[in-house]
Amino acid sequence: MIIRKEKSEDLQRIYEINEQAFKQKTESELIRKIRASKNFIPKLSLVAVKNGRIVGHILFSKIKIKGEKEYESLILAPIAVLPELQKQGIGRKLITEGLKKARELGFSSIIVLGHKDYYPKFGFEKASKWKIKCSFDVPDEAFMAIELNSGALKGKSGIIEFPKEFQIE
Repeated sequence: MIIRKEKSEDLQRIYEINEQAFKQKTESELIRKIRASKNFIPKLSLVAVKNGRIVGHILFSKIKIKGEKEYESLILAPIAVLPELQKQGIGRKLITEGLKKARELGFSSIIVLGHKDYYPKFGFEKASKWKIKCSFDVPDEAFMAIELNSGALKGKSGIIEFPKEFQIE
């Protein structure tokens, strides 16, 4: 299996994987909106390819931490793996490679709203550790952040205000 940057011919397959993984079109619509926004980073839309077939996708896009100042970070959303191939390490490989690529591109932190038992395996911790809060109510243990460089979030407390592309209509 390889993890690589998406290509334009991968888009339809990416949408299909997200729809199958989440059993709805919300994530595919989110991807379309992010792709059309200023927050999209083409190099951080990655696919997992197994036996020549795309089986997973992960997307990171820009987000702001708004406190006394504004700080740039990334949001990991969404991540999807074909249902029949879940729990085989594909998501782990997508996240690991995504964190590596984000660091290489000069980003210093990532925010995720996700499962409290899954993301800490990669180094994510409660965002509240840095006094970073979500703009809407979420369980503290599900709203997490990771520093890609040691100390990257020190003194960067504030509220994550999700860009308009994250608004569900």
